[in-house]
Amino acid sequence: MKPPGARSSPPAPRPQSTHSPQSAHPPRPARLLRFPVIPELLRERVFRRYWTAQAVSLMGDQVSLIAIPLAAVLVLNADAADMGLLKTAELLPALLFSLPAGAWADRRARRRRVMIVSDLLRVLLVASLPAAYALNVLTFAQLYAVAFTVGALTVLFDVCNATVFVSLVTTDRLVAGSTPLLNGSRAMAFVGGPGAGGLLIQLLSAPLALLADALTFLCSGLLLARIAPAEPPPAPPAKGYVTEGLRWVLRHPAMRAMFAASGTVQFFNFMFQTLFVLYTTTELGLGAGLLGAVLGAGAIGGLIGAALAGRVIRGLGVGPAILVGFAGFTVPLLLVPLSAGPTWLVIALLFLAEFLSAIGVMFVDISSNSLSAALMPDALRSRITGASRTLNYGFRPLGALAGGALGTTLGLRPTLWMATAGAILCLLWLLPSPVPRIRTLPNRPTTPLPAVIPPTPAPPPPPATPTTGLAPAVISEAATGREAPSEPDRIPDGRR
Repeated sequence: MKPPGARSSPPAPRPQSTHSPQSAHPPRPARLLRFPVIPELLRERVFRRYWTAQAVSLMGDQVSLIAIPLAAVLVLNADAADMGLLKTAELLPALLFSLPAGAWADRRARRRRVMIVSDLLRVLLVASLPAAYALNVLTFAQLYAVAFTVGALTVLFDVCNATVFVSLVTTDRLVAGSTPLLNGSRAMAFVGGPGAGGLLIQLLSAPLALLADALTFLCSGLLLARIAPAEPPPAPPAKGYVTEGLRWVLRHPAMRAMFAASGTVQFFNFMFQTLFVLYTTTELGLGAGLLGAVLGAGAIGGLIGAALAGRVIRGLGVGPAILVGFAGFTVPLLLVPLSAGPTWLVIALLFLAEFLSAIGVMFVDISSNSLSAALMPDALRSRITGASRTLNYGFRPLGALAGGALGTTLGLRPTLWMATAGAILCLLWLLPSPVPRIRTLPNRPTTPLPAVIPPTPAPPPPPATPTTGLAPAVISEAATGREAPSEPDRIPDGRR
């Protein structure tokens, strides 16, 4: 028994406590600190709302790509010519409006409001289709009009989004956190949206599934209304302002080769996509549920491709990774016209085609977008976004028209053979170009700022970051993909 007030003796040391306090901690927490489960930017409320709005809006775009064509096939009994016209209506706005929309966005002071209005108008347009179906007044004319107008609003949304993005994220965090998040949401939307659309159609029917599509645009608009980024001031127009981004792309040998290859793929791929739904539902006898499951294989492949792209780029180099991506995108599609025989074999071949092709799509998207991001002059980013949409998407309506015409005259399967074989020819643009010799990304844009931008006493606006098509995505941090220059003097607003 201890006397009152006596101090207790310290506890005897444990035998295993001979290690230093630092060595008693396992290394796992340090690894978790380096690679957090929740990215740092998603802990910020404003960016989290913006990222969610962008991801939801992209998902709505991709759901529409299958929901509207299936509504035409299942409700209005569309044939190959009808599908060609519908696909052309969806894609023509990118060809007509991307260049002027990019220049127009650079001269707007409140681009976020333009994005909100675009979302709300898309809600009304998409919701008009199930309303017309319920009233038994749905027609091809309405489908064409809605597809065209929604496509035009999507162009406007995307070019404004390019500038709003850099208003929310400081330059030093573009590569470290923001662009991987945006690229992940794009990958999920591009490969998962059509599959989700197919499952919704199986559960609700094609017209009613468009209600869910309309809700995605409503959610995006409401989230954007709750952020208030400090947008850069509008840029003054000058001679050649609208077409300068396009001229720069055509003068750059690596960019020119990538856009030529992409244009070839877009033409033949949309000849293919125009007939894919009709071919699988009529000649192969797949229902909407099985079609959605097949497209879901593409979602899985896309996620795997996005996860592996950084390793492929580090191992092969960014240029060879672009070649591998284009080959992996196009060659597996040969399995689609090969599909025949028992239902299980048809589904297996379609699954394999979608899965492998989606992996290739992610390799192309991440590697080529990262290279184009590193090559772009800062002051031209918004206009190059418009130029990239024009060149990248301009061949899509032409391919859709060709697919509809050839599918009507030659048949669905022969046209699919032509489309897949033609898409593989994209490699002929890349092989003799500088692209295969590019191993690492350049540290800065290689072309000086264009002379068409007049000097002003005030600091120039910060660069706008493109979003879709052959505009910047990202590669892994270890591969040093960039969407902004590394020199502070090119970012005059002090955001570093």
